Amino acid sequence: MIAGIDIGSTSTKVVLLDNGCILCKMRVLASDAVTAAAGALGKLDTEKGYKIQSIDRIAITGAGASKIHQDIFDIPTVKIEEIMAIGHGGKFLSKRDDIIIANIGTGTPFIEVNQNGIAHIGGTGVGGGTIVGLAKALIKTSDFNTIMDLASKGDLSRVDLMIKDIADTDISFLAKDMTASNFAKMLESATREDIAMAIINMVYQVIGMLSVFVAQSRNKDSIIVTGNGNNNAIGRNVLGSISEMYGIHFEFPEDAEFSTAIGAVLAASSA
Repeated sequence: MIAGIDIGSTSTKVVLLDNGCILCKMRVLASDAVTAAAGALGKLDTEKGYKIQSIDRIAITGAGASKIHQDIFDIPTVKIEEIMAIGHGGKFLSKRDDIIIANIGTGTPFIEVNQNGIAHIGGTGVGGGTIVGLAKALIKTSDFNTIMDLASKGDLSRVDLMIKDIADTDISFLAKDMTASNFAKMLESATREDIAMAIINMVYQVIGMLSVFVAQSRNKDSIIVTGNGNNNAIGRNVLGSISEMYGIHFEFPEDAEFSTAIGAVLAASSA
């Protein structure tokens, strides 16, 4: 068995694979990389019953992997470059060999996978970290569940300037209820719920439009969405609206939150 650990800036994901089959997956929070990695393996043992001694190898990736300089629990430990891990994980979950991946984590890199290998196209610093940071400043909370709960009750039109605010008809293929300018309206009466909704909308509009440009530049009509941001229901709706306008299909594979950890294992196995 091989354990894959994706040590991110906000959370750590761990998976256990055996011959390409996912045996177990879980998410942990910790203050530093070493504690996160050790804690993830400890939870596999104490909560899932997979003994640490039965793990043959560990593959680590993510921002925190650079801070680990020795084997974990004396188990052979290999570092996998994060872009490679994202690529392998997206290929595995999508079951396709020719894809573009938008990995929505703290930020959002775009990865291309094809017969030539795995390549980093580019990306944006806009992602889940942006949502949390703006929410902390604007609505005084950094708890993601609270942000999502507030946003689910928000009215976007009280914060964003909508096309219907400046035009009597649709503009090109853009409907009147689409955003013309993020945060440009911002009514004095806008609530925390409205602002939370506007934050998530803006982040996913940026990611969605960049996805469209990336897909079009590669003559593709779909984007595989991985990372924690795959699970954001409001964000998915925003991407759905963009899909309808531009004809770019967003695919949300199961277990996408663990894609990079899975990819680390696969990359280590193929090395």
